[in-house]
Amino acid sequence: MTWQKVVFILLVLVCLSPYGSPPLALALGLAIALTIGNPFPELGGKPTKYLLQVSVVLLGFGMNLGAVVKAGKDGIVFTIGTIFGTLLLGSLVGKLLNVRAKTSTLISSGTAICGGSAIAAVAPAIDADKDEMSVSLGIVFVLNSVALFLFPLIGHALDLSQNQFGVWSAIAIHDTSSVVGASSVYGPEALAIATTVKLARALWIAPVALIFAYLYRDKDSTARTKVAIPWFIFLFLGATVVRSYAPVTVMIPSVFDALVNLAKAGMTITLFLIGASLTRATIKSVGVRPLLQGVTLWIVISLVALFAVLRVL
Repeated sequence: MTWQKVVFILLVLVCLSPYGSPPLALALGLAIALTIGNPFPELGGKPTKYLLQVSVVLLGFGMNLGAVVKAGKDGIVFTIGTIFGTLLLGSLVGKLLNVRAKTSTLISSGTAICGGSAIAAVAPAIDADKDEMSVSLGIVFVLNSVALFLFPLIGHALDLSQNQFGVWSAIAIHDTSSVVGASSVYGPEALAIATTVKLARALWIAPVALIFAYLYRDKDSTARTKVAIPWFIFLFLGATVVRSYAPVTVMIPSVFDALVNLAKAGMTITLFLIGASLTRATIKSVGVRPLLQGVTLWIVISLVALFAVLRVL
């Protein structure tokens, strides 16, 4: 075993220790990536994706179905308005900055819905190439990393309630992993609300991907577009049902607590792996104009969502 692998494993243990936290995990992952490099590159991609999904499902065992449904209802107007508002604004900003159409669409989709997952779903639907995906994913990754550290600080500075912060972070932060990371630092109620609202947004991946598949369709092609559906969201809802209605004799509270703790550990490691997967090539691939589009969209949606939650919630 090389010394790089030993360092990697030791940092994973630090993340899982009582001193570990989502922001620290991401920071340590980034440190690994930009110094000695990731000695386990095979853990990126699908393994990280599946770990995130399993962790989200397990979080459901710590949430009450009634609270989840209420949070979903409260956030539905924000969800629909911000998704399509962001997509429209993204198209306009992309044209003004002369960003390649497909790159602009991917950046807008990632900002509007759920970051890398949305980009991964929309890219094949519009036949985006590898470079267009890399640029979009790189921008989302950078902004996610900033948001994980910045949002809790802003929330405390503005004295946002956990309800307000949960809705705001779910709308304004790209990836589910960073939403969960930031809201878990803010508080348990913020975590429950943010996770629910974010997963409700993720359900729009399929409809949005199909819309873009139609807009970018090749009229001479007879190929059918395949769109990935985030099935793990329904497992999350199933977990909340079990948590809410399972008899105590079947599932004692300590079991639920253990599953939630396992989910938090999984989410922390997910953020570490996401940070460790960053490469210098990814950073170099992010051009100024696409980055400016991503930053502009992110700032606008953050401010609009913040104004809305302060006025309504």
